Amino acid sequence: MAPVQHPAMLELARERRRIRNDKLDRTFEVFAKDGKLYQSEYKAEGEKILFQTTYPLDFVVGSGEHGFTFITRRDGHLFQAPLSWYSRKRTWELSPGYEHADYGFNRPIQAGCIACHSGRPQAVSDRNGLFRDPPFLELPIGCENCHGPGEAHVKQRSPGSIVNPARLPARLAENICMNCHQGGDARVLQPGKNFVDFRPGTWLGDTLAIFKIRTADTGRDLLEHHAAMAASRCFTASAGKMSCMTCHDPHASIQPEKAVPYYRQRCLTCHTVQTCRLALKAREPLNDCAGCHMPKRDAAVISHTALTNHRIVRRVAADAATNPSQKELEPELDWVNPPLGHPPSAPPLTLLKAYGELMDKQPEFRSRYFSLLDQLALTMPDNAFVQGALGRKLLYGAPSDAANAEALEHLEKAARLGAGTAVVEQDIAEALARLNRLDESVEHLRAALQIEPYDPVLHKTLAMRLIKQQKYPQALEAMRLYVKLFPEDDFMRGLLEKASAAR
Repeated sequence: MAPVQHPAMLELARERRRIRNDKLDRTFEVFAKDGKLYQSEYKAEGEKILFQTTYPLDFVVGSGEHGFTFITRRDGHLFQAPLSWYSRKRTWELSPGYEHADYGFNRPIQAGCIACHSGRPQAVSDRNGLFRDPPFLELPIGCENCHGPGEAHVKQRSPGSIVNPARLPARLAENICMNCHQGGDARVLQPGKNFVDFRPGTWLGDTLAIFKIRTADTGRDLLEHHAAMAASRCFTASAGKMSCMTCHDPHASIQPEKAVPYYRQRCLTCHTVQTCRLALKAREPLNDCAGCHMPKRDAAVISHTALTNHRIVRRVAADAATNPSQKELEPELDWVNPPLGHPPSAPPLTLLKAYGELMDKQPEFRSRYFSLLDQLALTMPDNAFVQGALGRKLLYGAPSDAANAEALEHLEKAARLGAGTAVVEQDIAEALARLNRLDESVEHLRAALQIEPYDPVLHKTLAMRLIKQQKYPQALEAMRLYVKLFPEDDFMRGLLEKASAAR
């Protein structure tokens, strides 16, 4: 993480670059002006510009090894910009995910993501993309990311005043790396925890639980470094000695031309030249251990990017993503990082949240989610999250006035218990609307917008609900604000034009 005003960043857009995407029917531009970097998006119909938005870029994310992505800031909220720079192709293209939908400049920066790309972010808990001022107490990844708070060490440099990962047991040291290098299928904060609460030298699982679907593709490369390494024979045969730092020195930046001999030497700390069955002549000219046994592959979710596969294989053909015998099994959710000595099953509330993250994409987990929720309704009746989940279950189950009224009871209890989220306010508004209590519904939508002022669904719902109430001047005002914030929405932009012309 760094300020955008660095000369190297400005040089990337010294000449205005224009990127046209026919699928989205949008044109994007990046350019430098007066020492600042800007991006814009517009749609044209012939010579007529239907909409255009332009924002200055405030921060750049990335080391440049794979590329850079950019952040813009509005009213304390941080958003990803639609264009990123890809080093491999040396080109500007749509940021990851933007090829599927037009997010404009409204894709919030999530606390769980930026915590691994900066030193000391100040994200506001339970808010979508909102940060304190300043948003970062330290921009780049710093010493404290791996060594923990350094105040005591600065005052007195004595043993134990700061964490030295090299002196930690291998499994405990790995937890530092897993925080950012082990993605999983679901990552769930433990109750009462935040993404910046983890401290090196403690078990990551006490702060953040990482889950993987057992039958999922273990050949994925993106942020699956620890799971892939742990599945390799090198790891299992090391009797617990192998860890991330067996091969990586966090303080060393290995230049590309030196990478092959450097990592070969790391391999030779355990293996010998004679270990390789391939004749020395056949290994030349590179004699690249990692190139053969940890080949780079294109990252499917990030264009123009290749990542090292940490599943160390004897032969590339042996890199079976999934054991065929497992494909017929019912998917199971494994807790990847339980603290040492902790039961292998996660706390029920944590597991419920994991099922909740997965069940839309993995319907197999839906029945487990609802079964566990019913249990927690009995054992944790005064938990705000549980009450909110019970309300949502009724709200989107079999529709009836009785179900909607019961849903409202659970949701209002969640609010009284301190839920304080836009989701709960939105669900209360929906329950009230279904009970034809529209004035109260609008009040709760406005309350939700106070919490999440850049949520397009909330804005659109408010406008539609005001139309239903025949409060046309208020509805028109809501639609104008929506289109101002989200001009890329063709439907709402057209609806506003029709409504304005009808007045």
